[in-house]
Amino acid sequence: MFMGEYNHTIDDKGRLIIPAKFRELLGEEFILTRGLDGCLSIYPLKEWEAFEEKLRALPLTDKNARTFSRFFVAGAAACTLDKQGRILVPQTLREFAGLSKDVVLSGNINRVEVWSKENWTKNCNYDNMNEIAASMQEMGIRI
Repeated sequence: MFMGEYNHTIDDKGRLIIPAKFRELLGEEFILTRGLDGCLSIYPLKEWEAFEEKLRALPLTDKNARTFSRFFVAGAAACTLDKQGRILVPQTLREFAGLSKDVVLSGNINRVEVWSKENWTKNCNYDNMNEIAASMQEMGIRI
């Protein structure tokens, strides 16, 4: 399981260090793609393949299904680590997530999320966590 929060920087060439704890779980090759809320998501191949199967099952006749699938698949890139434990984030994905210097990598169970520091601060505001927790009870999550 991916967990934890790590602050890193992305260099001018678009290279980003992946924390060592995440590298072990990601394996030799993994998928980087757009994520929800303005972040990027990194999936181990096994997790990506499971997600891909769910996308394949969506009806092509449904416009929302096509748009949803396109959102994740069109921007996806296969990644491998260089000798320094870095990946190259494609320019289109850097632009999508607003990555320029300060980056937050956050473990989220089956994937790693990559956020610009600005978007992390804006989107990951936990001021209303009590309300969110109450709504999770309707989904079967009780703490």
